[in-house]
Amino acid sequence: MKGKYDAIILGSGQGGGPLATTLAKAGWQVALIEREHVGGTCVNRGCTPTKTMVASARVAYLARRAADYGVQTGPVAVDMQKVRQRKRDIVESFRSGGQRYMESFETLDLIFGEAAFSGPKKIQVHLHNGEKKQLGADKIFINTGGRPFVPPVEGLANVPILDSTSIMELDTVPEHLVMIGGGYIGLEFGQMFHRFGSRVTVLQRGQQLLPREDADVTEELARILQEDGLEIILGADLARVERNGRYQIQLSVKTPDGEQNIIGSHVLLSAGRIPNTEALNLDTAGIEMDSRGFVKVNERLETNVPGVYAIGDVKGGPAFTHIAYDDFRILNHNLLAGGTAGFKDRMVPYTLYTDPQLGRIGMGENEALQKGHNIRIAKLPMSRVARAIEVDETRGFMKAIVDADTDQILGAVVLGIEGGEVMSIFEMAMIGKVAYPTIRDTIFAHPTLAESLNNLFMGIGDEIKSDASLVQCCIEHRSA
Repeated sequence: MKGKYDAIILGSGQGGGPLATTLAKAGWQVALIEREHVGGTCVNRGCTPTKTMVASARVAYLARRAADYGVQTGPVAVDMQKVRQRKRDIVESFRSGGQRYMESFETLDLIFGEAAFSGPKKIQVHLHNGEKKQLGADKIFINTGGRPFVPPVEGLANVPILDSTSIMELDTVPEHLVMIGGGYIGLEFGQMFHRFGSRVTVLQRGQQLLPREDADVTEELARILQEDGLEIILGADLARVERNGRYQIQLSVKTPDGEQNIIGSHVLLSAGRIPNTEALNLDTAGIEMDSRGFVKVNERLETNVPGVYAIGDVKGGPAFTHIAYDDFRILNHNLLAGGTAGFKDRMVPYTLYTDPQLGRIGMGENEALQKGHNIRIAKLPMSRVARAIEVDETRGFMKAIVDADTDQILGAVVLGIEGGEVMSIFEMAMIGKVAYPTIRDTIFAHPTLAESLNNLFMGIGDEIKSDASLVQCCIEHRSA
């Protein structure tokens, strides 16, 4: 461990890790400081573990549906200890592989400890062995991520509460899981644990799930989840939480239908995330934050202090792994190639891993109208997609928003089987500025989900929609 480096990176997440190894390859002397585990939220508490458990839950779901496909099975039981161990093994494989790779660089010091600024270009590290080290660098990169938000609710601190990390360490299936928050994280866990065998109640403070999405999308997703058996309460204002006996928790909730008392065996906080900045001592370095504690940056990821940058969730904005990695690409281009890249106007694709998936890219219907576009809407139920019918996965729909003046695709949503993968086709078309008639007239292999884009865009009529009263175009399935 040295005292002076070319770069110090705080956090080894999906932006910080690649940045550290790339700078080390370029000959920089780099210190990468990690508080706990290599890989950040994605590998340890986010994408990797949750998607392994989503996969286990889907197998249980399909096993119960086996008779629909003419396959006879016995009773389906879920071994949560085995589900948990499978998750742990995959996480450990990813984490240890990443750590071994980082440790292979002679110019990269991987340091485990708690870091805080002691000056504009100085970092003090409290090592895990109790020692303190002072480090300095001309370039410092903040990549400390975020953690679950705990809302200020009466009694919440006095009862055992799960978050998105601790819920994945359960070794038994909860009898009744109550979700505080109906966002992206909550809905994935809610459907997952219902498939494992829990009764699930989702408390959403707003009047719709996923307020970022168009109303028709959230209404269809809510219908699907309710069809599966989840209870969803909208307009739910949590007033207080208290114990009910030794093993249960009572939540007092104000709803449009009056106050309700909901008793659950487990409660999951899924009400958003906040940045890990309070322990960084940013004031000492003069680094500005917004009112919620996120580090302020310009489009090139520079803070107000020259030579100090912030990447990933800690800077606010879309909290997705692929955004953190794109932040790394911006810095890589600017620092090593002399570029001037920024994140202004970058496309932000994302996928919600409910079943069916919800893949999104570009503008929603409401956003396009608010920005003054004349738009056409193409909409196709998955029940009219040949491939979806063949595999008996017909829930949801796909929708594209098209600029009526240019025929360019402004955005798309695919709520359906492999929605994230199909969404990526729209993204590629948008990047390449491929007009929708080209996709409409393209030959896709049959039978594939991609082939349904022919029919989707055949549903666009001649009428231009420029207000909220939009016609949703649907067409019948076209047989081969």
